Amino acid sequence: MGRLVAVVDDEPDILELVSIHLERASFEVKAFPDASGFLRSLRKRTPDLLVLDLMLPDMDGLEICKQLKGDDRYRAVPIIMLTAKGGEADKVLGLELGADDYVTKPFSPRELVARVRAVLRRKAAREDTTRITVGDTLVIDSDKYEVRVKGRKVDLTPTEFKILALLASSRGRVQTREQILDHLWGHEKAVIDRTVDVHIRNLREKIGRAAKLVKNVRGVGYKIE
Repeated sequence: MGRLVAVVDDEPDILELVSIHLERASFEVKAFPDASGFLRSLRKRTPDLLVLDLMLPDMDGLEICKQLKGDDRYRAVPIIMLTAKGGEADKVLGLELGADDYVTKPFSPRELVARVRAVLRRKAAREDTTRITVGDTLVIDSDKYEVRVKGRKVDLTPTEFKILALLASSRGRVQTREQILDHLWGHEKAVIDRTVDVHIRNLREKIGRAAKLVKNVRGVGYKIE
């Protein structure tokens, strides 16, 4: 059986269309017309990826995303938001809450399948190095989605965690703002480069004494020594 993709959308035609194309691509699919059915299903099995509509009859999709990313059991599940809300503010909010990609309706089913594969590849790449240690100061555990500085646990947003893990896994190499955005959100370029600087600033504040490890290469990007 292939990897499990959960699809949550209140439009029957969309559910059927997405399910057919994912199954043709050798994925196992579980389709849900509402949030409550999907959330109940998590008790039995955690999907490898979630395709999530934002406008649902019983719960806002952004709230589902926030709930999953705030739960240690499910925060590692990648989320692709599928919605008719195409405004930049909606995209930015969804991505800031931890979504991995954002597809607007109407959409190409083949492109959606390609994005599912791309997001899963990025997830697999992150998991290749599940525990990263930088000196005696910083420990990043991708399995637990946990960061510790001198043994003290630090609470980061999903986006801050992804940026820190990327920099730590490529120690000594500069990551440009464009590369960081690609790592975070793939095809989706609704977010401007300055957003990276804001996240880096917040990240440095939270990791305290480990902040000195994150170096700014002026005019290029960031790296961890």
